[in-house]
Amino acid sequence: MEEYKSLSKFYSKKNNNSNKKNYKFLYKIITKILICLIIFVTLLIVVKVKPELKDKIYDFVYEDQFSFSYVNNLYKKYFGDILPFENIVPNDEKVFSEKLEYDEASLYKDGVALEVNKNYLVPIMESGIVVFIGEKENYGNTVIIQQIDGMDVWYGNVNISDIKIYDYVQKGTLLGEVVDNKLYLVFQKEGKYLNYKDYI
Repeated sequence: MEEYKSLSKFYSKKNNNSNKKNYKFLYKIITKILICLIIFVTLLIVVKVKPELKDKIYDFVYEDQFSFSYVNNLYKKYFGDILPFENIVPNDEKVFSEKLEYDEASLYKDGVALEVNKNYLVPIMESGIVVFIGEKENYGNTVIIQQIDGMDVWYGNVNISDIKIYDYVQKGTLLGEVVDNKLYLVFQKEGKYLNYKDYI
């Protein structure tokens, strides 16, 4: 009988803990949805009251190199992921983590051509958002990542892995595989091409 009582206490504690976790999880989601709604409604009201702001906001976001990855990083820092699933599925194992390795670097067009091993697996140099995937003249298949520091980095001559446009990608994870033994990189910020030597 004593054993039965101690077991029932154990299971009731366990159920209480799981209920608390569920409530916390639900609370986080509802809080984040409310914050997003408040921001969205506030913007709508401001634009409705002052229509001239609509053009200014449009120019700021689409013309002035607005850094979505910087905003995303700030959001994650203060609020966590949009949906707090990080504790539900444990993911302790890193799939790929490596620094950029190359044999030789030479100036190429607006950036640099790196001599790498055949079928080299390209790591992402800094976390950010994928803003372009496609062909670029003289660079082949290219991926452009807008990093959290606001810089756009082009990775040219790469067969990409399973990333898609507007994915948020982490530093050190696998971007893809070099087509032959040349990897092209371009560093760009606010419309200006930067010296590759400062970044590799």
